[in-house]
Amino acid sequence: MNTEKNLGFATRQIHAGKIANAAGALCAPIYQTSTFAFETVEQGGARFAGQEEGYIYSRLGNPSMAQVELKLAALENGEAALATASGMGAISSALWSSVEAGDEILASDTLYGCTFALLNHGMTKFGVDVKFIDMVDVENLKKCLSPKTKVVYFETPCNPTLKVLDIQALANAAHAYNPEIRVIVDNTFASPYLQRPLELGADVVVHSATKYINGHGDVIAGFVISTKEFIDKCRMFGLKDMTGAVMSPFNAFLIARGLKTLDIRMERHCANAHKIAEFLHDHPAVAKVYYPGLEDFEGYEVAKKQMKDFGGMMSIELKADRAATAAALNKLQLCTIAVSLGDAETLVEHPASMTHSTYTADELKMAGISEGLVRISVGLEDPEDVIADFKSVLDTLV
Repeated sequence: MNTEKNLGFATRQIHAGKIANAAGALCAPIYQTSTFAFETVEQGGARFAGQEEGYIYSRLGNPSMAQVELKLAALENGEAALATASGMGAISSALWSSVEAGDEILASDTLYGCTFALLNHGMTKFGVDVKFIDMVDVENLKKCLSPKTKVVYFETPCNPTLKVLDIQALANAAHAYNPEIRVIVDNTFASPYLQRPLELGADVVVHSATKYINGHGDVIAGFVISTKEFIDKCRMFGLKDMTGAVMSPFNAFLIARGLKTLDIRMERHCANAHKIAEFLHDHPAVAKVYYPGLEDFEGYEVAKKQMKDFGGMMSIELKADRAATAAALNKLQLCTIAVSLGDAETLVEHPASMTHSTYTADELKMAGISEGLVRISVGLEDPEDVIADFKSVLDTLV
């Protein structure tokens, strides 16, 4: 790891985490096994006791997962990483490993719908207090910190409004109040190529690797990246005992393949998004474009400070009502109406009725998610073709 940290990002995404195999295969084999043989009873006992390194059972570790864990740790500049079966598996494992009954989580008021549901409807069932705060203003966080606060949790950019939160300022505020508070950042929208929260003072990073990490729309997966001590706790408690959200060896293989092109893909996602955001910004049917790369967007300055580029995600507010908006979007020919993001294809969805349907009407309003908001994951197509598809639809609303 020490030598890997001196290598460039593209070199690390290809070479970090390589594990030697008996055949000398360039691409790591898929270790499609549930359990591992011990040479002796004593060896098995030593591994269970933690006295000897080695594999025991694929719920606890597997060479296929180990290679991508090492790779994500290298890319996020963390000590260690944990692979999980989904982004929610990563988030759940990290949170359940951080709190117990009577503790408090302070969370951003704008989150992915299932994360919001876990916090608002799940954690609270087990005696964990959760407060949702607009963290754009760091003073709002400072006012809510208390001796019960164990976790500060947020995304940036936020899903789906692209609200940008200042990672360093929030982490500094939480740690100044209590250094033991765990600051957890969902970095899914940015990927480690564009933003690395651990370098800005966060304690833990979580990803839905389903998205940009894999990048090809054929995997459900997640990661937690942090110190080795916390990752060991997540592995042996949050994953092993609480969630059981174990990544499959085949999905680990696909993620290792997808990661080899992460930087190239992200550069194209960003370049396409810039062009499409500028077109949408100037179209008369569009009331507002939510994209951190536009200079008149509220989070532009903070995004410019903490991100390498502005990402491939955006949302738009159309001037038409919900019914007219839906009718227009149904006419898209190239862009696909689908949830998820970070794929090669441009995906369009309606958060209020899809990804964020776990919010009540009042909660949507509090989070700034309107009924007319449309989320766009810009793909890798020729941007002119995506623009032409949107233009043909939006022109009908003018």
